[in-house]
Amino acid sequence: MTTGTMTVEVRPLTAAVSGIAIGGDVTSAGESALMDAYALASADGASVIVLDFGHLEYMNSGGIGLLVTLLVRVQREGRRLMAVGLSEHYRQILALTRLDESIAIHATEAEALAAAGD
Repeated sequence: MTTGTMTVEVRPLTAAVSGIAIGGDVTSAGESALMDAYALASADGASVIVLDFGHLEYMNSGGIGLLVTLLVRVQREGRRLMAVGLSEHYRQILALTRLDESIAIHATEAEALAAAGD
């Protein structure tokens, strides 16, 4: 899926974990694409969603707002959210916004899967 300059790609990682690869520019304009990707990623009952930011080029405050909206939805549905592939810059932003307290950040997909128990 592509919205403006944001791309999302959903893929199953294990029976209990789905991944959403996010690329390009993450802004509020990508809300429908990200929420549709989440719906697809969680449709088979995945309990953990791993956001892969390996191809992220830019994220503004609207993009941070999207993460908050997604986090609320994920938590309301009893799932966990993890992130991989974040640059040091975006790791610091998630720390400053305290999103890193609710979104588990891992260096690699393999580390996230190990932490998820798969």
